[in-house]
Parts: sequence; structure tokens; C-alpha cells
Amino acid sequence: MAHIDPALPRVVGDFIDDLAPRVQDLGERVEGIDPTRLRADVAVEAYNLVSALIDADEMHTDDEIASFVATFAPLFGGTLNGATPETVRDSQLLAGKRAWLDTASVLFDLLVSSDLRDKTGLAAIYYERAMKIAHTVTTLDGRPSPVELAAIERFRALLLEKITPKAQRSTTNGAATPPPGDDVVAEEERPPPRPLEELYAELDELIGLDAVKTEIRLVADLLQVQKMRADRGFKTNEQSRHMVFTGNPGTGKTTVARLLAEIYRTLGVVAKGHLVETDRSGLVAGFVGQTATKVVEAFDRADEGVLLIDEAYSLVRGGEKDFGREAIDTIVKLVEDRRDRIVVIAAGYPDEMSQFIDANPGLSSRFPKTIFFPDYSDDELVKIFEIIAEKNHYRPDDDAIVAVRELFAATPRDKGFGNGRLARNVFESAVARQASRIVKIDNPSDHELVSLSREDIEIEPGPPDAPTSEPAAP
Repeated sequence: MAHIDPALPRVVGDFIDDLAPRVQDLGERVEGIDPTRLRADVAVEAYNLVSALIDADEMHTDDEIASFVATFAPLFGGTLNGATPETVRDSQLLAGKRAWLDTASVLFDLLVSSDLRDKTGLAAIYYERAMKIAHTVTTLDGRPSPVELAAIERFRALLLEKITPKAQRSTTNGAATPPPGDDVVAEEERPPPRPLEELYAELDELIGLDAVKTEIRLVADLLQVQKMRADRGFKTNEQSRHMVFTGNPGTGKTTVARLLAEIYRTLGVVAKGHLVETDRSGLVAGFVGQTATKVVEAFDRADEGVLLIDEAYSLVRGGEKDFGREAIDTIVKLVEDRRDRIVVIAAGYPDEMSQFIDANPGLSSRFPKTIFFPDYSDDELVKIFEIIAEKNHYRPDDDAIVAVRELFAATPRDKGFGNGRLARNVFESAVARQASRIVKIDNPSDHELVSLSREDIEIEPGPPDAPTSEPAAP
């Protein structure tokens, strides 16, 4: 027998109750519109949203349809009264509805326009309530699928872009300029968790990394759905939250790890949400018995947060007397013992990270997800260069940008390619060359002090950033 989830009528009711009075207020300002009819329009909006989300994976399960009918039959009646999953499927009532998620609705656009005119936040209310509906729909049949979660993310991005266009955001590049500060913040100084949408907005502001951003959102969506299922007494499949980040240096792995730590805190996965970075030198000692202690100390520093192990594959290397394998064995034990208190991210080059995962039978099951960070394109590197220059109050002219682009295009994309670090190195070199030019000018103008020209760019590319050296095995 189909299961009817009482949560769907509740969140749909909240959507209508929150938005209808506000939409009616807007309607009163327009001649010829009957505001009392606008509540029905908001209900239709909820109907279209739920229909589209159910159709996202084209499954139309009995539980989804039964909850859909129980929610909207009292609102609209008609053929929904007495409808069964079989009759709804036969009528093709939900078929093709997923296309509704591809564009913003007329109602949502109206709220966005009203916000711009009246400095209100109606679109944000719509967004918040719509996301509640979306996550509830994914729990109706007990099988939140990647297709459903991906549809939610596309819809989320569509709404957010309307609410806060990228052109209006303060664009930064975390890969090139990771936030400063200590790894661990004293608990009494720690601010409250940041709203999830604020963290998503910061993630979106990073240059490139589209596939990475999608993966991070899918991880967060699945966590939210699993929590909702647990809160309602449904069975959940416990999944490891540890993961592997692969990619060349400077591709934003540490910056994304910091944001992911905050996302985990906001979602209640960890209490503190701080990021602690370490590598082989912070985990491996030179004498018997010391390595396990160093690993435990690293886990203690990252307790209730995220531990990022950079160049994790280096733990596999070394001679017969090397203690890297002891570190791996200890990591395997601690990620299991502290699975409810800490998240571990192992990072490094793609090929070498497979060696790390193969080093212990327990690693593959505890690190099931791998996220690949691709190298930046020439256009993305130029954008990073421009952002770094702007943040440091320099203005490269058009010829300088052309030279920067030529330099990036001429730099081999081999192993160890510097990515964001290369962009920063090019900027710092340009500043040094500009300084040598400016000191020869008597009383330079403000324009001259901040301008970067083509002659300030080192046209011939130097050797790419070498891979970060690995400490010799103790």
C-alpha cells in the first residue's frame, strides 16, 4: 500500500501561507486585478513545483503520487478526488512536468522585480519555501536519486542567479588567495554557523570548478535528505563523509575544503566546522611508536571539524623501515572510531592518490567519493590574475592582459602546473617589474603607480611550479 507522507501537505501549506498574503499585497497595487484570486495562483505554483520534482527522474512511484494527491486534492478537487497512483500514471498527469524547473516562473520573476523596486526580500522567501518542498519531495519514495538531487541543484542555481546575479556579487578567487588565519579558532570566538545559501554563494564565486561545485552541492543535498528521513523515522543508509580531492596544485582544493567544513557545520555534521591542514611531515615520525601519536594529535586538532591531508599518497612511499604505512593504519582506525566527530579529506595528484587508496583495504570503503579538480583554462587564469590585481589596487591595461594571456597559453599544462599559484606568481613578478620602472619616474602620478603595462609582464614563461617536495622518509 502506498505511503502518504504528511510532511508534503505541511511544507506546501507553508509555501502558500507565506507567499499568498505578500502576493495579494502586490496585486492590490495593480488596477484590474482581484487580489483574492492570487492565493489560488500561489497554490498552482506549488502544484507545478511538486509535479516537476516528482517527474525529475520520471519514476512516478506510488508513494510520490499518493502524497501528491493527498496534498492537492483538497486544494483543487476535480479529477484528483479519489485518484490512485494507477489512474494518475495512466492520465499522464505528471509526464513532462520536469521542464517547469528549467526556467523561472512568472510569479518568481514578479517577486524579484518587486524586491528590486521596493527593497524587499520576497524572492528569498519563495526560494526558502521552494527548497523545503524540493527536499521533502525527494524523501517521498525513500530513494533520493542523483537525478532528483541534480534537478534540485539546477533549480537552486536558477533561483539564486535571479535573486543575486553574479555581476552584482563581490567576485573572489579562493584558489589563488585562501583566507588567512589559524586553522583552529577558539570555540568562544567562533561565530554562529553561516546560512547554507551564503556558503553556496561563496562557492559559486570561485572561478571555474563547475563540476566540483555540483559535487559539493550534491553531497550537501544528500545529507539534508538523509537527516529529514532520520527525523521522520525512515531508514537511512549510513554513508562515509570522508572523500578524496585530486588535482594539480593551486586548483582550489584547500579553499573548497574550508567551505565544505563550514557546510558540514551548518548541516550539523560537525560542531565546529574548522579546517586543519596536515601532510606527511605532520603525521610521520622517525621512531617506533611516535607516528601513531602524531596522527592522533592531528585528529585531536581537527576534532569536530575537517582534517585535510595534503599529498596523502606520500604516506605510501618510503623504504622498508618507513613509518608512513603505520600512519595509514592509524588513519583507518581513527576515521572509523571518530566517524561521528570528524571528516577527513585526502588530497593529491590523481594517479598517485590511487596508490594511497590501495595501500590499505579499509581506505576504499571509508573514502568512497573522489572529486577531481581540473586545471584552470587560460581565460580562468586571466580572470584570477585580474581579481588579484584589483584586490591589491593595481590596474593592468589591455596590452598587459593580452601579454598575461599569452604567457598562460605558453605554459605547459604538465604535472605540477601551478594554476592559481601561477596567476599569483605572474602578478607578483609584474609588480616587481613595475616598481623597477616607476622608481625611474620623477613624481609619478596615481595612475602610473597603479597601472600595469605589457612591459611589466614577463612574456617568456618560466618553469612551471614544481610539485611540492615530499619530505624524505625518516
